[in-house]
Amino acid sequence: MLLNLDNLKEKYNLDIKGVLHIGAHVGQEFKTYQRLEIKNVMFFEPIPTTFQKLKENVGDNAILINTALGNMVGEVEMFTETINQGQSSSVLEPEHRLIQHPNIQFNGRQKVTITKLDNFIENKDKFNFINIDVQGYELEVFKGGSEFLKTIDYVMTEVNRAELYKGCAKIEDLDKFLGDYGFERVETTWDGGTWGDAFYKKNKN
Repeated sequence: MLLNLDNLKEKYNLDIKGVLHIGAHVGQEFKTYQRLEIKNVMFFEPIPTTFQKLKENVGDNAILINTALGNMVGEVEMFTETINQGQSSSVLEPEHRLIQHPNIQFNGRQKVTITKLDNFIENKDKFNFINIDVQGYELEVFKGGSEFLKTIDYVMTEVNRAELYKGCAKIEDLDKFLGDYGFERVETTWDGGTWGDAFYKKNKN
């Protein structure tokens, strides 16, 4: 997370019941969730070897789901890398990412399962915050979670203003889609130059 969740919680008086963390990697943010006493946490991580490390780091303290999320159900091939410990792996083919970070070589392909967030709808009352980092595939995940978004209050997401991955959603696309569900972007950081993080809060007025 480029944005500090502790600061956001204090600034906006956030009442976080539970977190859906999509693109969990190895659970780096779990200690933050524990410190903020967020009781319900569900991590989604598609790559099996990374998922195993997530299990080792988190144990039985959260719900762990070994799948990618999108707007389809089945299998999908991911473009994978190892230099950045797999954090740059994506369902989408790298584009400007290769120019900005030439040291990161996507020299692998891996088929993973993919499903829709709405398939987990029976748990929706426990979660009101989405934290998502799926390397440009965010909009497809939101499309597959359209029912979930009706009860979500907060979204933290990676955003792009260049096509780091082919066909990736840009920030204005996310603004429009999430705006239709009542979300307003209230914080943005561009630590990566052409990419960064944004925080959306649902306007309940």
